Amino acid sequence: MADELTLRTATERDLDQIAALLTARGEPADADDLRLVVNDPDEGIDAVMVVVDGERVVSTATLLREQVTIGDVAVPTGQVELVATDRAHEGRGFVRLLMDEAHRRSTARGDLLQVMIGIPYFYRQFGYAYSMPIPLPWAVHTAPSARPGTTVRPATLHDIPAMHELQTSAQAGADVRMPHSPACWRWVVQRSGSTQLVAEADGRIIATARRTPPDDGTTLAEVAGEPIGVEALIAASAPLGDVAVVERPATGLHEHLARFARPPSDPDRRREWFYARIESFALLLDHLRPVLLDRFRRSGIGGHHEVLLSSWRSHVRFTIDDDAMSPVATGGPEQAPVWQGGSGVPPDQLAPLVLGPLGAAGLEARHGDVLLGRQRDLMETLFPPMTSDLLTFYLAV
Repeated sequence: MADELTLRTATERDLDQIAALLTARGEPADADDLRLVVNDPDEGIDAVMVVVDGERVVSTATLLREQVTIGDVAVPTGQVELVATDRAHEGRGFVRLLMDEAHRRSTARGDLLQVMIGIPYFYRQFGYAYSMPIPLPWAVHTAPSARPGTTVRPATLHDIPAMHELQTSAQAGADVRMPHSPACWRWVVQRSGSTQLVAEADGRIIATARRTPPDDGTTLAEVAGEPIGVEALIAASAPLGDVAVVERPATGLHEHLARFARPPSDPDRRREWFYARIESFALLLDHLRPVLLDRFRRSGIGGHHEVLLSSWRSHVRFTIDDDAMSPVATGGPEQAPVWQGGSGVPPDQLAPLVLGPLGAAGLEARHGDVLLGRQRDLMETLFPPMTSDLLTFYLAV
């Protein structure tokens, strides 16, 4: 980087410039979101990074704290958001510098995973892989009528505990879950780019959802709660024009939504994906030992197994039986894992292996460099297809 260009943590004097840059490259609501992050006690200005040309901010990114739960194990996670570069400074590698720094900081604080929503392909350049399906919007064809005694209103900060409880219940059926952090709950209630709603009946909150502005059609996302509350949320949004409700396949609401909305006719073509990135596969597997051991025990495979899994540039080894799973050991390049009785999964498929809906067998069927070998049954047991439900700062709609 040239002498006059510096990558550093943002300061208070940078905020107006960052807000202007985010507005120019995104929308005004992004500047509001920046202020929410900066003023939050759980994040603050230290979450924001900038590249400056002298005193001028020319690129920025923000690293947020998240937590993904796989099975019953919480995985510390980072998420990069609010990324923007001045048009006159594009193509000079500033986003790569910011992403590298974000990953360094994320790893240093103990994160084992990064997830994000981003433009197609771009973030694959920085080690991310399409890993978990983003839910699709279903078009409402028949808006229900709100039941007598139900009301809908914008949520307040005081409603967060009730909304969190509803979302916890909704996410319980998913194998991979990312709830809103306490900070993110405060942001989604206060931000201008979407509206957090609650439905009430008999003096209690019975449902919640986030609603997008009606500029290009209204979408309800992150819908959770009792069916009559969900009906009230849809009914309250119908006067705004065409309404869509984002599916939640791993919840009990999914079939109820089908009474009022229809899925797209071409879901595979329309499907988009959450990005995920694993800094150290060995550290993540070691962290997930309780999950992997539980899957092994439930499978009934039995016996003692020495597992070799190569990502071609490096490999991991561990042992597993009904009594225990050993710590995960790492090694260098291993180009013939199948010949040694192991398996091979390339680096860009490790996140889909751990988090995705295909599982080890599905990945092998689709990728010529995913080779399960004689460990196939064991790999299918340890890495089955996964359902996921992620609540993110920005809605992927």
